[in-house]
Amino acid sequence: MDDRSRSVLVLTNPLDVTADAVLRVLAERRVPVVRLDPGTDLHTGASLTATYRTGDQRGTLRTAGRDLDLTAVRSIWVRRASPYEGPPDLDGQDRRFAASQALWGAGGILASLPAAHYVNHPWANRAAEHKPAQLAAAQSLGFLVPETVITNNPDEAREFVATHTNGTVYKPLWNTAYAVDGRPHAVWVREVDPVDINDAVSVCPHLFQEKVPKGFDVRVTAVGDRLFGVRIDSPDLDWRRRQDQMTCTPIDVPGSVARSVAAYIRQLRLVYGAFDFAVTDSGNWYFLECNPNGQWAWQPAETTDAIAHALADQLQKGRDA
Repeated sequence: MDDRSRSVLVLTNPLDVTADAVLRVLAERRVPVVRLDPGTDLHTGASLTATYRTGDQRGTLRTAGRDLDLTAVRSIWVRRASPYEGPPDLDGQDRRFAASQALWGAGGILASLPAAHYVNHPWANRAAEHKPAQLAAAQSLGFLVPETVITNNPDEAREFVATHTNGTVYKPLWNTAYAVDGRPHAVWVREVDPVDINDAVSVCPHLFQEKVPKGFDVRVTAVGDRLFGVRIDSPDLDWRRRQDQMTCTPIDVPGSVARSVAAYIRQLRLVYGAFDFAVTDSGNWYFLECNPNGQWAWQPAETTDAIAHALADQLQKGRDA
């Protein structure tokens, strides 16, 4: 097969401007791309078919613009696709049934193309999104990790917070959609005192972590074996809260941290990862988390452009290069 005919399949929503940065690079290189939002497009005219038999697997994605032979997909970029929620004209259990069938059917097809290079594989993404798994991997691979407890026991939480006299923070285990008076409400990382701990902790697991006496934050974006470090100076404990107040400058990644990042990527079977660190004035880099599908286009222009090209390189080379 002519390699120039092998398409890159991008799974994302139509408003994903971050994906656009990479698609522009692929367009300049004349790499064919098909963009699909399976959670919605399969309700609006697109169709997906897969067949399996002894010694053979085939599939076709049909969109308004083209028919794509799934055996000719060189790479799949799993970006920010809409959730599988079922056709909007269905209600109740019928919609829930359709949504689950789409998740396990279409999602399963798109996760099982044997010739494709995944960035990242959706199952690897899901496994790596769990904060307990992140912390377990980080502490086993040589990162400095702040002392952390995850518990639904108010007494255990209160004792943990009380014993860390330099401060403790709370952070959600997942960025669950939340609303107050009908308006979206973000749950930021915040400091907690023992008096803040009450029986509401018993409702679900909570993550409490010792406060790192940081001088600044760092985001390290890993794409394959390439690392892009950015120092973040912010007046806030959680720099995401007011990004207009922060400043970002490129920073070199220490060799010991780079080696641990490479080991983490290998262990969790990722191609891409967005690592967050708190760095002390003495130069200690503390691992906070790794988002396997984190945003990156907010960084300085030269860093954003370099990441876009690194992702395009991964998608263009495919699985066997």
